[in-house]
Amino acid sequence: MNEKIHWADARAAGVPADKHQLIATGITPSGPIHLGNMREIMTGDMIFKALKSRSVDAELVYVADDFDPLRKVYPFLPASYEKYIGWPVSDIPCPCGKHKSYAEHFLDPFLSAIQELDIHPRIIRTSEAYRSGMFTEQIRLALVHAEEIKEILERVSGRKLEEGWTPYYPICGECGVISRATILSHDAEKHTVAYRCSCGHEGVSDYSKGEGKLVWRVDWPMRWSVYGVTIEPFGKDHASPGGSYDTGKYITKDIYGYNAPMPVTYEWISLKGRGEMHSSKGVVLTIRDMLEIVPPEVLRFLIAKTKPDKTIEFDPGMGLLRLIDEYDRAAAAGESREYQLSKIASPQTTIPFRHMVAVVQIAQTDDAIFDILKRSGYAIVDEHAVMDQADRAKRWLEMYAPEDVKFAIQQTLPEVAAAEPANVKAAVAAYAAAVAAGEWKADVLHNAVYDAATAAGITGKELFTAVYRAFLGADRGPRLGWFLEAMGREATLARLKEMAA
Repeated sequence: MNEKIHWADARAAGVPADKHQLIATGITPSGPIHLGNMREIMTGDMIFKALKSRSVDAELVYVADDFDPLRKVYPFLPASYEKYIGWPVSDIPCPCGKHKSYAEHFLDPFLSAIQELDIHPRIIRTSEAYRSGMFTEQIRLALVHAEEIKEILERVSGRKLEEGWTPYYPICGECGVISRATILSHDAEKHTVAYRCSCGHEGVSDYSKGEGKLVWRVDWPMRWSVYGVTIEPFGKDHASPGGSYDTGKYITKDIYGYNAPMPVTYEWISLKGRGEMHSSKGVVLTIRDMLEIVPPEVLRFLIAKTKPDKTIEFDPGMGLLRLIDEYDRAAAAGESREYQLSKIASPQTTIPFRHMVAVVQIAQTDDAIFDILKRSGYAIVDEHAVMDQADRAKRWLEMYAPEDVKFAIQQTLPEVAAAEPANVKAAVAAYAAAVAAGEWKADVLHNAVYDAATAAGITGKELFTAVYRAFLGADRGPRLGWFLEAMGREATLARLKEMAA
């Protein structure tokens, strides 16, 4: 692949430009939809946007597999949910009581978050598709060709399936479980199967009414043919030799007469120090969590700048600040494809995140935030966007910032500053005099430290330390020039003169 071509453009170039392209993404909403899951929908969206930039007729869909069963009682669920194991997640009560189902409890914040990320797919809920009869003919074919499907699965996956294996799982009319039931008979004209559930109940399942579903390895390729999927990102677990994509290629071709979509395999996102994200293991940083601390365009940039087949280790501490700095540099240049694919439609601020981190620690009120920013020369175009960024900075400080980034302005001159030797106080006085009448800009204030220190016969480090002690009572702090610019001329000079007296 040509390294000058962005990975999304390369994938877009790999399909015919004169045919409709449908990019499918999705997940089972069985738990919090985390940052790792975000990679799939974001990867699909970037390929979608790359296709649109080539004037290709394309659509992005998100398939919510809400007809899948609850596998177990996850760590975030009460023990009472044990009775729902095996039920479709669309049929289980919402854990908080505010949504119409268990599935919607996890889907709702995710769908809200992707809107903020400027991702607007058509949403497909598999529970609705099954119960509408959309898959009736495909289920009939799977049952009629069950032995052929079994042969494909065994040959390609290398696994031996049990005698009596079936591609269709009825929902038991007694226990409500999507059951690996024994299929007693199939009436292809009435679209029903007679079954015996493991609970002992015998009944009839009408698959035209969604009273059961296909097993995953058949369900997935079946949907490719129904929706006309041409491109699909999916995790590396499905891409392993003999995995569900390998078996799906044969099933969709041999049973449904459809060619498998172009695969886009992606690697996992791990949390630094905590490993790969899994809802079932409680290792989760949801997209909503992320949007509380970092602008949506930066989340897009995280995915845009990394090829799907490369792992991402996400560091929500200082690593996040470095990522934002990288995005800011890309935004300033404005030409990279990564930046173009990261931009979103809603208004954003031009205020560097690092600067906002300092501002919210200096300001005592929201009004003070705007005063400081205006004093620093930032034009306030959208107050709501500014406060969103301020809230993100506050949240980051609360949740993820290392201690050496945090500071508190001392209301009076700290003792450690008052105890500085005479030569250091003289350097502070010289520094205050040098900047008093000059331009109150961060780089000017920062660089003036070195000249004042040299003139006073001390090192730049000693003067930096002294000024930090004057305001923070600590030896270090945020970048000094930008900090003092935010503090303002009057407050800065008053404290420096007090220290030098």
